[in-house]
Amino acid sequence: MKLIKKIIFILSLVALVTGCSSDDDNSSSATIRVNGQALFEDVGDFNGDIDGDFTGDGGSVTRTFQWNNALNTADYNADITAVSQGTFKMVVEDANGNSVLDRSLNGNSEPDSFSGVTSSGVSGIWSVTITLSSFNGDGSFSLSEGD
Repeated sequence: MKLIKKIIFILSLVALVTGCSSDDDNSSSATIRVNGQALFEDVGDFNGDIDGDFTGDGGSVTRTFQWNNALNTADYNADITAVSQGTFKMVVEDANGNSVLDRSLNGNSEPDSFSGVTSSGVSGIWSVTITLSSFNGDGSFSLSEGD
């Protein structure tokens, strides 16, 4: 009887250890780059035209950077190639913190791009926030001084 209890105990431990381990790698990631620089955290300001790109394999990330815009508007463009659901979002605030752009694109649906001119704002250091949510694919975005 003791032998059976020991065997059951050992089998229970093996099942517990096996049940807690996994060979599946469920990690996902997303990366945002601005002017060739990967953003691993929110960063200081950029001057001149902004040329950004991003990739994701189901991951989510939000990054904010500062951009010096000497004018009152900005020209913007964004384009995605997403193989499944997920969201790209771009929010731009002027030097006073007022939103001049808040646009999103959803993966695997049309439209897959947007462009235009932001609302008028106060020139100076603008804040740009890029958010990828469960994003699987790649894309690009750009900003340049408007007016």
